[in-house]
Amino acid sequence: MKPSRPRPGPDAARAFRLGMIAGAILGLAGVGLLYWTGAMTVLVLAYTVALLFPVYLVFVAVALSVWLGYNKDATALRPVYRTER
Repeated sequence: MKPSRPRPGPDAARAFRLGMIAGAILGLAGVGLLYWTGAMTVLVLAYTVALLFPVYLVFVAVALSVWLGYNKDATALRPVYRTER
């Protein structure tokens, strides 16, 4: 049995939020740089921002959650029972 890890605290929540903001800024800066250098057309830019950028943000969120300890496996789940009123 694996030892239980403490829950991530408010510092981890702030680090996650800061990481998401930094990831979004870096991603948009990268897309903007590619457009500015002429490597992307307007159509490719729109496709990238509308469809690929949200997927990139999901990958950033997954990486941050694993790094900060938000990832839980099936052993961390507890059964939930309905209480009778």
